[in-house]
Amino acid sequence: MTIPASHPTPSPAPTEPPATPSAEGTQAAHWTRALAVTTLLAMIGLGLAWELWLAPLREGGSWWALKVLPLTWPLAGLLKHRMYTYRWLSLLVWLYFTEGVVRATSESGLSAGLAWGQVLLCVVLFVACALHVRLRLRAAKTAPPGDAT
Repeated sequence: MTIPASHPTPSPAPTEPPATPSAEGTQAAHWTRALAVTTLLAMIGLGLAWELWLAPLREGGSWWALKVLPLTWPLAGLLKHRMYTYRWLSLLVWLYFTEGVVRATSESGLSAGLAWGQVLLCVVLFVACALHVRLRLRAAKTAPPGDAT
């Protein structure tokens, strides 16, 4: 029995999956996501420790510990890979950066050191969010149509 010419013959199955240009970008996006989540958790921990035990504004703790509450909101979005969360978090982090710079330059001792630590964490979080968005957009642009990234 012969196969009509209108039907293409099946091609042999490839022995290994083709290398995709976005595979490296996807791996880097996973790394930036882990860095963003870790840095965000570190900022939450630092803020609580700073205002409750290490150098509170008042003895016995301070209501300023509530400043970490807005940092808990983006955590779910980061864990669910929501690009929108990375975008708005990269803007929110500048409020904490500003607070860190103001307190680092106006306070002394342990509080100033903790403030510089917050500034550093803010910069790392911003870079992680910005890189994550950039890598995901690049991977989406190079992905074949219909491929979810």
